[in-house]
Amino acid sequence: MAALAGCGGGRETVRRPPPPQQRVWPVVEPADPVAANAVLMRAISLVGTPYRYGGNTPEGGFDCSGLVNYVYRDMLSLSLPRTSRDLAAYQGPKIVPDRLAAGDLVFFGQGGNVSHVGIYVGEGRFVHAPSTGGTVRLDHLDGSYWRDHYTGAKRVLR
Repeated sequence: MAALAGCGGGRETVRRPPPPQQRVWPVVEPADPVAANAVLMRAISLVGTPYRYGGNTPEGGFDCSGLVNYVYRDMLSLSLPRTSRDLAAYQGPKIVPDRLAAGDLVFFGQGGNVSHVGIYVGEGRFVHAPSTGGTVRLDHLDGSYWRDHYTGAKRVLR
């Protein structure tokens, strides 16, 4: 009993590292706010839809580029390339992170290869269909995986 008495007497302060600093993302007005809002509302409405490789409908599920294609086609009748790699090569200006506007496409990969795409919604967040077994979700560009694999962005709304 004496040995136990020594363990509970005082409160030990556990020092935890501070949370990682979240970057402050500037608000950049899209060139066409009405179109950008339509894209964002549709993309966000699809959060929770199952991931399916090659998928391009809410009923059948989405892969990353299928989600992007569906949203832009459904809301703006805009036909875009089908793969993330082709989307990254698509016409339009490349955008630096501090100039991202709602509706921009954000790309991820490694070694110079693009393998994933999402739709930027603002405040450092994007909607995407990440992986098998998952669902369409909203993530933050400052998340360690996404930050480490970010390869750039493109503006398709002009």
